[in-house]
Amino acid sequence: MNSILKQTAALATRRHFFSRMATGIGIPALASLLNANTVAHPPLPGFPHHAPKAKRIIYLHQSGAPSQMDLFDPKPQLKSRFAEDLPDSIRKGQRLTGMTSGQKSFPVAPSKFTFAQHGQSGTWFSELLPHTASIADKITVIRSMFTEAINHDPAITFIQTGSQIAGRPCFGSWVSYGLGSENQDLPAFVVMISRGRGRRVDQPLYDRLWGSGFLPSRYQGVKFRSDGDPVLFLSNPNGVSQQVRRSMLDDIARVNEINLKEFADPEIATRIAQYEMAYRMQTSVPELTDLSKEPESVLKMYGPDARTPGSYASNCILARRLAERGVRFIQLYHMGWDHHESVPRQLPPQCQDADQPSAALIKDLEQRGMLEETLVIWGGEFGRTVYCQGTLTPDQYGRDHHPRCYSLWVAGGGIKGGQSIGETDDYSYNIVADPIHVHDLNATMLHCLGVDHLRLTYRYQGRDFRLTDVGGSLIRRLLKA
Repeated sequence: MNSILKQTAALATRRHFFSRMATGIGIPALASLLNANTVAHPPLPGFPHHAPKAKRIIYLHQSGAPSQMDLFDPKPQLKSRFAEDLPDSIRKGQRLTGMTSGQKSFPVAPSKFTFAQHGQSGTWFSELLPHTASIADKITVIRSMFTEAINHDPAITFIQTGSQIAGRPCFGSWVSYGLGSENQDLPAFVVMISRGRGRRVDQPLYDRLWGSGFLPSRYQGVKFRSDGDPVLFLSNPNGVSQQVRRSMLDDIARVNEINLKEFADPEIATRIAQYEMAYRMQTSVPELTDLSKEPESVLKMYGPDARTPGSYASNCILARRLAERGVRFIQLYHMGWDHHESVPRQLPPQCQDADQPSAALIKDLEQRGMLEETLVIWGGEFGRTVYCQGTLTPDQYGRDHHPRCYSLWVAGGGIKGGQSIGETDDYSYNIVADPIHVHDLNATMLHCLGVDHLRLTYRYQGRDFRLTDVGGSLIRRLLKA
């Protein structure tokens, strides 16, 4: 391995060297290729900018947008306003999706579910989240999030990349680029997807959501699958031994070295490094994904789906195991939260999927002394409307997309738990206190990792880009002193 990488470095041209220096990767990245005993790739020079509270992020993205007023933002006074038309003074002419723009009325649909206060903090939770309620004093619920997108794909793209337009690096890629990796045998950024029972046919997720955009491709997320090889083509084909595989990689590396000498393309060096990573993952990944040695008490804590490969519960356990092994950014997508037709029918099974495993993850991390250095984020891309989409009855209502306010929770490294931040109006339609933009959240999460979001940049097409684009302010109330 060392001989290959030394030869690769020797072939780097002066133009290649200066292009790498210009993008901020430079000598530290080259050193990591030359020395197989170092970390997989080190942080950028000068990173982190200040002492970090967290070493890693586990991002539990609930794809499809959970209804804030049915889970975190109680509005009991709406029961007396059932089926009343949403006042113009509340809607304020705000834009609607194509799914409800043609409705002649916008009838108020109060939540069918009851709320109660929990923990010393007295945080309100729906009856659908009993396990999350049990960690009320460990988490902070933000009720005043808002975004700029009103449809799923641009909204998910926006919260993950800082732009509604596809093509920019995602959150995990930025973190991997800036802070590097602590594990040579696993990717710095891993993605897992589960499908919820609330809505089996839900909004699609595209691989570009965990793409590196214009960053070098080594920083893109690696998706783990639940069927067959966790990573495609990880196992050797029938009849191919490890020795043969090693010989093939050596031959491919020599060809890549010739191309690197001729074209000075840094992606060729990335390709060599990634082939080597894949070779090491043949050992590390099967051990990682084998849950047979997990204690029965741990599996029970995560719930009845813990042994089911590809379930949200199983992925939460794998997230903890990845965190233990130094993976920097772990992204879980749980599909099925897009409840246009029937919130009372679709929301309960979706919460059953996510409630217990999410709470168990926090408890598990805490028991292992890892919560203080692991930042956990739980939430979707926007909220849901107070008015009903379609026909309203006392037992059935649907909710459309709502970007003006929504709720999520955070916990772990650098976060002050046991509080609620933000307030919405009587209809959970507009924010009346402590508005928090997506860029504010991402800036604050980077701060917990020791990164100044204004200084994590990459020059592309003549300008400096960053995850928070031209916005982002720290949420001071969210941070520990």
